[in-house]
Amino acid sequence: MHKNDPGAIDVGSKLPRHVAIIMDGNGRWAKAQKKTRIIGHRRGVETVREIVKACRELEIEVLTLFAFSSENWRRPAKEVGLLMDLFFIALDREVKKLHRNNIKLRVIGDHSAFPERIQKRIVNAEALTADNDGLLLNVAANYGGKWDIMQAVQKLAAKAVDGEIQASAITDEMIEAELSMSGLPDPDLFIRTGGEQRISNFLIWQLAYTELYFTDTLWPVFDRSEFDKALSSFAGRQRRFGHTGDQIEKLRNA
Repeated sequence: MHKNDPGAIDVGSKLPRHVAIIMDGNGRWAKAQKKTRIIGHRRGVETVREIVKACRELEIEVLTLFAFSSENWRRPAKEVGLLMDLFFIALDREVKKLHRNNIKLRVIGDHSAFPERIQKRIVNAEALTADNDGLLLNVAANYGGKWDIMQAVQKLAAKAVDGEIQASAITDEMIEAELSMSGLPDPDLFIRTGGEQRISNFLIWQLAYTELYFTDTLWPVFDRSEFDKALSSFAGRQRRFGHTGDQIEKLRNA
């Protein structure tokens, strides 16, 4: 049974267990304010704090944020450098606050492309918060959905070559077990700010049955009230997972 099948979850739940967000619009907000793009990214960090706090208060189990995609390396070198500096500083300052609030941090993606100083900070940050059992915060950095599936398939292919498994016996559960977020519920709600309506290579496998919510609001001004709008939209939807509406109602009323 798929972990997000109605037979395995509470179909009557009004709050998502797992929220995934593409935080779009930092640069456009900064431009509108006649500020530099890095100011927009710094303002975006403040929004992250607010949404993390909201998820913790609402007892949402998992929050996954798309911080830096594998395609973002194509941006101007100066901006990429400033983003690396901001990431480095955030790993130092924010992680201590996360730890005090019993939040567990995981950084998913290909860490090998980051400078060594950032790789060390990631290891230290994850180690510091490893035993926390409150909100799980996944930060996707140098992450791409295609990369995630590719690295999972490569691991299974290596096992097949070594004779540990038969290629013909590979299942979707086996692939899921090798993905970056193995063992976690798939996102129930996906939010993208900034007006774009696409998933941009984010959690391609995991978003198969996720409810999508798009808003024109730019990330730096995506506050608690905007987050509540997304949650209200989610609460009003009927999630079917391939079933009929009548079947879902029977499960709900069982």
